[in-house]
Amino acid sequence: MNITVNNQIRTASAGQTLADLINEMGLDAARIAVEYNRDILTRDTLATISLQDGDVIEIVNFVGGG
Repeated sequence: MNITVNNQIRTASAGQTLADLINEMGLDAARIAVEYNRDILTRDTLATISLQDGDVIEIVNFVGGG
């Protein structure tokens, strides 16, 4: 199935969760914000959402600095 992550088409496996996707991308869930189909999610929900064909996901990394 195809999903869109940060405006790029990506293939996902059936049953894959958002947490799986984040791990696959090598991202630290504690340092990102996730928008899933226009809803901003909390970290504790990432493992409970199974990806579906056509999902749109935006992932933003937090950057430190001053």
